[in-house]
Amino acid sequence: MPTSLTPHLFNLAFDPGISPQGGGLPGLSVLKNVVNSINMFGLIAVVGALAVSLGVWAWGHHTGGHQAEANGKKGAVVAAGAALGLGAANGIVAFFSALGSQVH
Repeated sequence: MPTSLTPHLFNLAFDPGISPQGGGLPGLSVLKNVVNSINMFGLIAVVGALAVSLGVWAWGHHTGGHQAEANGKKGAVVAAGAALGLGAANGIVAFFSALGSQVH
């Protein structure tokens, strides 16, 4: 029982016409500041984790503690990966957002 509304519903289902825009909601600048602060907090925490991991690595190496040395190496690699992820988060999201906008 098709009606004259059916083609419009199909068009809406295939292309809702929604795209991200800034300035649509109040408090967007506050949210951006909060996320930027969380990212900065994460980077500062990673610097501390890297310093501790490098210290454990050096301590394990000089005392012959192979387990501590291995844990220090793992911590340094994880901290470096976390710094890479935090620094690239905006670019990764922008890349996949642009990639997703190409899907039709």
